[in-house]
Amino acid sequence: MELEITDSNFEEKVLKTNKPVVLDFWAEWCGPCRMVGPIVSELAEEYKDKVVIGKVDVDSNPDVAMKYGIRNIPTILFFKDGEVADKQVGAVPKSVLAGKIESLL
Repeated sequence: MELEITDSNFEEKVLKTNKPVVLDFWAEWCGPCRMVGPIVSELAEEYKDKVVIGKVDVDSNPDVAMKYGIRNIPTILFFKDGEVADKQVGAVPKSVLAGKIESLL
């Protein structure tokens, strides 16, 4: 199950964890986001003990989206030690995202 990441819990859930973090920046009205959403959910289940996986609704949480320069969605950011280690813009197959997660571990 993915965490809901908000402007208010971002620092605690993303920057202060000792696990790698994968954040899916999305919006309700975004078609490609709805394609990526189920993939992110599957990855959250598969990597639940190793990686924090969260979703950021860009309409409800503009501060986090602005801080990381999110201009296109879906955008998935991969954090390691509180820093962005990788980025994926647009819908891609599950294997691409899984490979990026594996490189964080």
